[in-house]
Formats: sequence, C-alpha cells, structure tokens
Amino acid sequence: MMQTMTVQKISRVFLLATTLVGSAVAVAHAEPGGCLKYGAVGAVGGHVANHHTVAGAMGGCAVGMYKRHEYRKGLREKAALYDKEHPADPKESLWERYRNRKTDEQKATLYDAEHPPAPQAAH
Repeated sequence: MMQTMTVQKISRVFLLATTLVGSAVAVAHAEPGGCLKYGAVGAVGGHVANHHTVAGAMGGCAVGMYKRHEYRKGLREKAALYDKEHPADPKESLWERYRNRKTDEQKATLYDAEHPPAPQAAH
C-alpha cells in the first residue's frame, strides 16, 4: 500500500511538471539562445572537459546573453529603418497612433519583407 501511494505522488508531480513546462514552452519567444540554453550547454561541455561545470556554465551564459543582445540590437536597427521609411501620420490622434503601434519584432519582419536580400549570381 505504501509503494502505491508513492507511485501516485510521483505520477502527480510528473504530470504537474510536464504541464508547467508545456505551458512555458508555448509562451516562449523565438529568440536565439539566452543564459539558460547556452549555460546548460556550457555546463555539459565543462563537465566533459575535466569537470569544470561551473566555469562552463558561466561562459555559456555570457555567450548566450551576448547573442541575445546582438539579436535584439538588430531588431531595433531594422525597426528604426522601418520607422524612417514609414513615418507616423501627423493627422492621426494619439489614440490611433497607440492602437496602430507595432513592436520592434513586427517592424523588423515588415522591413525584411519589403527589402529582400539580393539574389546571388550562380558561377
């Protein structure tokens, strides 16, 4: 009887954990890396390389933060170019401007759609 209770508790905890992880993944953005992803990879690499798990995790975290910073910086630059090409209509009210606003990610996507990369010549 005691073993059955333990199995039931473990299965409930497992179900709760998978539900929480599943909901967190559904909300995640499509941004590259980050401290957790790169830190985990760095920790595994550090562990394999002579048991330097903490140093690997710290290095991986730093690289992940830098990658995400560069990604967001690129988004802001493209959003600024989009705003430069599509200035706000001065006749719109403040409420209309607020309602029609776009995020930097949306502006960068629209900028990329309007400015596709030049096709490379085949040799």
